[in-house]
Amino acid sequence: MMKKWHGGFAIVSLFIILMLRYVILDNPLVENSLQYVFQQNRTAELHWLDVPNPPAIQNLQISSEVISTGLLASNLSITRNLSDRELQSLHSWNHLKQLLSHVHILPDGVEAIKEAGVAWRELNTALAYDDAVSVNGSIQQKDKGKQCPYSIRRMNATRLGDRFALKLPCGLIQGSSITIIGTPGGLLGNFKIELTGAAVPGEPDPPIVLHYNVRLLGDKLTEDPVIVQNTWTISDDWGSENRCPSPDSDAKDTTKVDDLEKCSSMVGEDQKEILPSKFHSNVSAMPPASKKKAEPRKYFPFRQGYLAVAILRIGAHGIHMTVDGKHITSFAFREDLEPGFVGEVRIAGDIKLLSVIASGLPTTEDFEHVTDLEILKAPPVPMDKPVDLFIGVFSTANNFKRRMAVRRTWMQYDSVRSGKVTVRFFVGLHKNELVNEELWNEARTYGDIQLMPFVDYYSLILWKTIAICIYGTNVLSANYVMKTDDDAFVRVDEVLSSLDRTNVNHGLLYGRVNSDSQPHRDPYSKWYITPEEWPEESYPPWAHGPGYIVSKDIAKEVYRKHKSGELKMFKLEDVAMGIWINEMKKDGLDVKYENDGRILVEGCEDGYVIAHYQEPRDMMCLWDQFQKTKRGTCCKE
Repeated sequence: MMKKWHGGFAIVSLFIILMLRYVILDNPLVENSLQYVFQQNRTAELHWLDVPNPPAIQNLQISSEVISTGLLASNLSITRNLSDRELQSLHSWNHLKQLLSHVHILPDGVEAIKEAGVAWRELNTALAYDDAVSVNGSIQQKDKGKQCPYSIRRMNATRLGDRFALKLPCGLIQGSSITIIGTPGGLLGNFKIELTGAAVPGEPDPPIVLHYNVRLLGDKLTEDPVIVQNTWTISDDWGSENRCPSPDSDAKDTTKVDDLEKCSSMVGEDQKEILPSKFHSNVSAMPPASKKKAEPRKYFPFRQGYLAVAILRIGAHGIHMTVDGKHITSFAFREDLEPGFVGEVRIAGDIKLLSVIASGLPTTEDFEHVTDLEILKAPPVPMDKPVDLFIGVFSTANNFKRRMAVRRTWMQYDSVRSGKVTVRFFVGLHKNELVNEELWNEARTYGDIQLMPFVDYYSLILWKTIAICIYGTNVLSANYVMKTDDDAFVRVDEVLSSLDRTNVNHGLLYGRVNSDSQPHRDPYSKWYITPEEWPEESYPPWAHGPGYIVSKDIAKEVYRKHKSGELKMFKLEDVAMGIWINEMKKDGLDVKYENDGRILVEGCEDGYVIAHYQEPRDMMCLWDQFQKTKRGTCCKE
């Protein structure tokens, strides 16, 4: 009830602030002061201000707020001189200005552009400061290890009942874990663990990416111990609860997250145990009358007065909890609540904490001490001839380790080093200033990152697909354009050979083609599609996201339709490409669908062309295997 009251108060306050804000912005002197433009020294201007008659955009989440595209554009401009290396990271930036005309179509579109404007200004302020404190022509680098540490430890965390908070300066990524060691106690033994997102200006509480509530004495639905998981945002309030065990055993949810049960089948099941003596006496020496009989007891991972070691781990599709080495729960990510945006761990209630350890956190490498730095930098793009293949890699700002793994492995193929194949990472801005600073330093060091003018929400990855088509056909002139992910190992040699064998130069979609799939209708699914977004019962043929390739003509048509506003915005980017190609087919394009089962959606199998869901250590192992065998040989576990 308190959150709802705060939410209502915040909306009223926000409405008043917005009214004052837009009264002020109606003043042309104020509005003109916001019209910044790029001022570069060696290239054409990169600006967002030549949108003819920019329309006002209605923010669907806050119906009273009308946003000027001119204002959005100005917030994504800059007044700094940029080096050639820095400009390379913004080649796609200006080409995406048409996004402003339809940012409201996709979920979070308006918010992503607005938040990117804030992040962009903060980043440029930080960069300007670095310029100001430069000594003898070299910038004084900050201690990156302290900005984005690999692990954080807090010993003797709290006293019983006290609230504990651990800040995570650069968010969480797949593989990150939070270890909590403590003893539930007090009268009730109830406690909660929350992963909270970045605080939003004007809102009393940050969003809750995971609310993990342990109720040892049950609640209004059950008298037995229960774990309740949920999420909270000011716009959507509390979501649907996930309870473990389920109150209705007959209606147990059998769906899995990362192949793990949402609630372990052992939780709530009867088990037999010999209850120890209160003073831990030698049971065998006790007379028979004083021995405790075996009594049935329902298993629950937490008990009052008993030390527990609980680990929250970030998976590919959800958050998993183990207690004392046993898997207990799995909670699927919900839309707009990505782990990368988590800024704090909060623990409160009847638990005496001994320690809290966050590990596997996103962290950068110290560029000055990378011994193989020169061979990791992107080779120059050949300007006098077309590129055979352009590969655009989806990545997020704090996935530093994954990008380094790609650079050290399949980006070292001879075809990539020679310029025959060009690879670029497509990365949106982050809400966290420290992450953006590290990303910018990484971009100008390696020259292989394309910054996107929006904050990375999963619902907006479609915009990266458009950017990849733009880069492959307008910045470069590539015969084929490929999309992949930063956790995919790509056999570049075999991709080129497969394209040669296919020998199709026009109308090609090559990948793991799905010709019979239906939209997800579960509102809490990461891939949820409403009937309004796609009313039909099935999709046209499309190729799975870990790796697909289109011919130049398709990529060019995607960009043309984007510029003219004809491109259907659909948040599942790989399905969207199939939809676009299907429309081109209706317009007369002769489409060739080339299915390749060696493109793996999950894991690795010998003979692969693309192996998906590979951690950095797996990538290094696969590269080592390829160096030895020159074949797609998987690593033995």
